[in-house]
Amino acid sequence: MTAPAALDRLDPVTLAQDLIRRPSVTPVDAGAMAVVEAALTQLGFVCRRMKFGDIENLYSRRGTASPNLCFAGHTDVVPVGDEAAWRVDPFAARVEDGMLIGRGAADMKSAIAAFIAAAEAAIAAGEAKGSLSFLITGDEEGVATHGTRAVVEALRSEGEIIDHCIVGEPSSAAELGDMIKVGRRGSLNAYLTVEGVQGHVAYPDRAANPVPVLIRLLAALQARRLDEGFAEFQPSNLEVTTVDVGNPTTNVIPRVATARLNIRFNPNHTGKALGDWIEAEAARAGASFAGQVSARIEISGEAFLTEPGDFVGVVAGSAEAVTGRRPVLSTTGGTSDARFIRALCPVVELGLVGTTMHAVDERVPVAEIRQLTDVYRTLIRRYFETFS
Repeated sequence: MTAPAALDRLDPVTLAQDLIRRPSVTPVDAGAMAVVEAALTQLGFVCRRMKFGDIENLYSRRGTASPNLCFAGHTDVVPVGDEAAWRVDPFAARVEDGMLIGRGAADMKSAIAAFIAAAEAAIAAGEAKGSLSFLITGDEEGVATHGTRAVVEALRSEGEIIDHCIVGEPSSAAELGDMIKVGRRGSLNAYLTVEGVQGHVAYPDRAANPVPVLIRLLAALQARRLDEGFAEFQPSNLEVTTVDVGNPTTNVIPRVATARLNIRFNPNHTGKALGDWIEAEAARAGASFAGQVSARIEISGEAFLTEPGDFVGVVAGSAEAVTGRRPVLSTTGGTSDARFIRALCPVVELGLVGTTMHAVDERVPVAEIRQLTDVYRTLIRRYFETFS
């Protein structure tokens, strides 16, 4: 397949502006997916909307031959926060002093636009020797139940083969291409509840105070050093994020005390093993208590690592060839949809600098959007040279 002869060359900045002007705050699509679909359709991609619940998703592919290089990203964005604090309309996508300003500029509508423009250039030059595909979701910033997770499950059940994937998250730390993500720590949330018996503080024998039980449980959990780290990973860490009693008085023993904690864990652990440990500690804390102690566990992603090899080399080498800097291979930061895609294929994250993502006046240099397009174009060419 070749690109239509009459097609005007896509401008990644203009396309990024078009996407930013769709206020697609999770779970609202606001027409953002249609912008992506229209751009890919005119490049010869076969586009398939995959809607789960209220979430719009898109899987598109050009070609049937292997290998299949996929770009993954999300069109949904976080709320703008205090709109009055922005110096411009957060969805106007204005360019000022060489900066594209708007919600989603860094995270990650500009990267989607850059890869589409890079794909067009590679197709026109005959460099796409296999298949190119896009997996775009509208649920990355939300609970991520009906987004990439659901699409991956559907594609696996259908036998769709994706050989390697690039996720366009803003992986760069200070300068474009200075860092790529080759893995992520897993994430577990635990919700602890201690239910006792309410009573008067002067008559503790008639009550069962849940607060000391919760304090001892949290102390026991925090006392364990989870590990010393793992190759390419930081040590796992447990952080208590809230403790709540909701007792407005000084003379009442409360009935319920709750807490929430998060563990970011490396491949020394699985989410299930950590959840079993927390539940065992909760049972131990409640063994001699005249009440009930429970723990609810939610695992939002397992730890993973894409080992160094040809694919990581192509990604890192492409960034270096364009930017002149060799990227650090990192597993730092929060979670991303790469945690779901790794069930299909090796995955690496490469995108813009993320210092303003989720912030007021989120912005990226226009020049870096164009440079990222060059990085992606180089990556596509080198990928098919290596794996075709």
